[in-house]
Amino acid sequence: MPAALRQLVAETWVFRRQEELDASLRFARLAGALKALTTPEALVELARRAAEDERRHAGMCELMARAYGQEVMPPVPLVARETAPRDLGLRERVLYEVVAACCISETESTAGLTSVLAVEGPPRVRAVLRDILRDEVAHSRLGWACLTHAAEAGDVSLLSPYLPEMLEESVSPRLFAKGLSAADSATLLAHGVLPHARKLEVFIQALHDVVFPGLERCGVDTTPGRQWVERRRQSGA
Repeated sequence: MPAALRQLVAETWVFRRQEELDASLRFARLAGALKALTTPEALVELARRAAEDERRHAGMCELMARAYGQEVMPPVPLVARETAPRDLGLRERVLYEVVAACCISETESTAGLTSVLAVEGPPRVRAVLRDILRDEVAHSRLGWACLTHAAEAGDVSLLSPYLPEMLEESVSPRLFAKGLSAADSATLLAHGVLPHARKLEVFIQALHDVVFPGLERCGVDTTPGRQWVERRRQSGA
């Protein structure tokens, strides 16, 4: 593999490591918040398990990054930033974060990993991706279960106007594959990296096929989210 592509692959695994570390902290905090809100213990336990999963994923991602030549790792984050608007009450803030983290981000991650695994690559890369994918599916289900529970207990339509913010937070800023040749893109896919053009396609498809229909079934108007997608399409993002 050319040195430039190897560096891109290494950087992607480093980026994933940081995302997984952040997610671990976020799930640990959410587990405590869900328990305080007397959420069913089964869901609280799923959140605790998700925090452990993400820590394990971070370790795997670090090993992969080092295998591709990355020697220095960014600092381990100590606190997960709360993304929910502060003017919401505790229950609404927790619901916001669960939906953003699980129903959107983890669902999107599942779609992306599934797309990468459709391409043959080194056995070690595929083994790590399959391990992460299995857990991301469970984390996505946690979000949908929490949202369904909240919808059965009351009105969750308040989430609607916040969908653009949630979606903006879930978009990766890494456009590392832009302008690469088809051959280079195929190489990246084989080593676990979803090129930018394909990443955007998978992201939008997952929104329309899974995320938006799931939110609507729970009583959330997805019009603001769909309008956000169209704005991003028109802007060429």
